Amino acid sequence: MFYSQERVGLFIDGSNLYAAARSLGFDIDYKRLLAMFSERGHLVRAFYYTALLEDQEYSPIRPLVDWLDYNGYTMVTKPTKEFTDATGRRKIKGNMDIELAIDAMEMAEHLDHIVLFSGDGDFRRLVEAVQRKGLRVTVVSTVRSQPPMIADELRRQADYFLELRDLEDLVTRKGGRSPHDAQDENHQPSHPDTPLYPDIEEELEDDQAVRDPEAYLGTAPHND
Repeated sequence: MFYSQERVGLFIDGSNLYAAARSLGFDIDYKRLLAMFSERGHLVRAFYYTALLEDQEYSPIRPLVDWLDYNGYTMVTKPTKEFTDATGRRKIKGNMDIELAIDAMEMAEHLDHIVLFSGDGDFRRLVEAVQRKGLRVTVVSTVRSQPPMIADELRRQADYFLELRDLEDLVTRKGGRSPHDAQDENHQPSHPDTPLYPDIEEELEDDQAVRDPEAYLGTAPHND
């Protein structure tokens, strides 16, 4: 539920939203998403969080990041970190939870309603904290994927839960364009065929939604 005069802030866990939409078989049109929430209240800020593979000649997510930066989103990025674990396996770490949580707490006094695009259960305490400041929190994720992308404790803590599948007709991307079309800032680049996001931390190996951890372009953030 949204009120027309309330101040709204969007906090988008990029890898989590991407994985949720991908599990449901559609791509997000971020221009339509921004327009939808602009109509539901006074949209103060839309934050998008993602880690970037900076040691690659071409990062598949870079065209989308650049497009979002030009089209109404506040981008929060940091480089991924690569390391080798005790078994000699290559790992990529790029968790943005701390950055999102800090921004949400700092923005709380300027907002009435936070919309969190993530199913990560680690955000339950953040949701509780901003609720104590008088804000309402809507969480956008899905229970219709296998396995569900949202942690039960996060869904219980939120004031409202929006099923991503129910928003498909409002925010889905119609048609497609090459990622290289990001040179034209009026057109959102389509998602490339390869997944955009690296594995994020070793807990992901136990998540059924995660691809082969040997390949850094596996995706799907954890929900535990």
